[in-house]
Amino acid sequence: MLDNMPRGTICIEDLEIGMVRSLRKVVTDEDIEMFAQVSTDRNPVHLDDAYAQDTIFEGRIAHGMLTAGLISAVIGEQLPGHGTVYMGQTLKFLAPVRPGDMVLAEVTVREIDFAKRRVTLDCQCSVGDTVVLKGEAKVLAPSRKFD
Repeated sequence: MLDNMPRGTICIEDLEIGMVRSLRKVVTDEDIEMFAQVSTDRNPVHLDDAYAQDTIFEGRIAHGMLTAGLISAVIGEQLPGHGTVYMGQTLKFLAPVRPGDMVLAEVTVREIDFAKRRVTLDCQCSVGDTVVLKGEAKVLAPSRKFD
């Protein structure tokens, strides 16, 4: 299940501090298997129930970067959206995401440098009331002046 806000672009000229965009997605076994295939990260904590039971997580978990990818989706599709260039990202993983969890990925505009087209975004993913990931992204936003 994927519950996205409208996709597209918000140009730098229309951005405002405090703007928020988000998406919700259930992380499935298939998502985890496909991410393992694409990334070549086949750590058994993600793929092997028996192995994962004996870890500190006491069960399988999604790759942290799979969860972080949902932040990238919000940035690239919604805020600022199409034409955005990633300049940097920090991430802090706070709790595991498990198969079947509904993840809410939220991105909020914190700072805007209109002259340089640079935007600082607060990023967070949560499962229910638990924040599982937080960080900051710096991006170059699209502008109508360069269309």
